[in-house]
Amino acid sequence: MSNQQNVNQEEIAKFEKVASQWWELDGDFKPLHQINPLRRQFIIQHAQNIYGKTIIDVGCGGGILAESLAKLGAQVTGIDMGEEPLNVAKLHALEANVKVNYEKITAEEKAEHHPEFFDVVTCMEMLEHVPDPASIIQACSKMVKPGGYVFFSTLNKTIKSYLLAIVAAEKVFKLVPDGTHDHAHFIRPSQLISWAEANDLKCIDAAGIHYNPLTENHKLIESLDVNYILCCQKV
Repeated sequence: MSNQQNVNQEEIAKFEKVASQWWELDGDFKPLHQINPLRRQFIIQHAQNIYGKTIIDVGCGGGILAESLAKLGAQVTGIDMGEEPLNVAKLHALEANVKVNYEKITAEEKAEHHPEFFDVVTCMEMLEHVPDPASIIQACSKMVKPGGYVFFSTLNKTIKSYLLAIVAAEKVFKLVPDGTHDHAHFIRPSQLISWAEANDLKCIDAAGIHYNPLTENHKLIESLDVNYILCCQKV
């Protein structure tokens, strides 16, 4: 699939519509703000000292993860195909006095121009929003240096993930806007790992992300039933 096609315009439109809320801690992106420390912790645990390292966040949205990594001294680039989320990300970085390089470009195109350039590649909650996730994984592998780390997080394709991520989060508790997720596009860990391995990425760790909307308790767990995060290393 050509990089120009690997964009779902309906998905882009969804996030454009709510972009202004990206940094509202009680807005539509509240769950992302709450699980971000877990994702950052998982990244640091494996990539260790990220100070001075080159990191690219693929599908960065409004910049929650990108900015939090830049604050630790990493040289961060955030890429996305949504104009409004990127504008929000740039403005927030400016206000927070944090240096992040934001670009509107596809992962595939960025990989063409910057092969084996980054120490760390992150791609969080993005694979389930594109027509061809395997193409994104291939691009992430192409961008990372040999021995570097690639992190993916997405939703498992289970009954439990349907009940929690769609029925509970969207319909009952209204944690995220209705229609944010499509269960048909959720990805089983085995599928994601096989795509990664086909692109010289060896999965070295996996964890589930548990989020309880009632207690607002969130932690990394062993079960990958709903949200999960993988750490892969480029062979």
